[in-house]
Amino acid sequence: MSLIERLNEDMKQAMKAKEKLKLSVIRMIKASLQNERIQLGVHELSEDEELTILSREMKQRTDSIKEFQEAGREDLTKRLEDEIKILQAYMPEQLSDEELAEIVKTTISEVNATSKKDFGKVMGQVMPKVKGKTDGSKVQKLVQEYLS
Repeated sequence: MSLIERLNEDMKQAMKAKEKLKLSVIRMIKASLQNERIQLGVHELSEDEELTILSREMKQRTDSIKEFQEAGREDLTKRLEDEIKILQAYMPEQLSDEELAEIVKTTISEVNATSKKDFGKVMGQVMPKVKGKTDGSKVQKLVQEYLS
């Protein structure tokens, strides 16, 4: 089942169950997908493009949570956390710390990275492998740790 089909099914269920937040998040995802299709001028998005959009939406919420916590807005923080839980249902399964560490180590050896100068080269190889499956800041920390 494609992402759009899954969103449509979940939207119907959310309407029937009167789950306003879930319905709102699903509509937002659909709107983002539609906007991207229009912007790219294509009829359908690839799975990779859909994943990019979902990752972007997730990152926006994660960044906003940090800002709201600093401002002491717990009410908004709670809503965003709930939105993230709904969004995660459409994301691929997240990598464990061990799996991520293994990917980083393997990539470092593949590109023969030896120092911090090779950081960009390693990140350029790792990120496509873990796209949507983990947070970029985690990858960055691990790469810096292994290259130091």
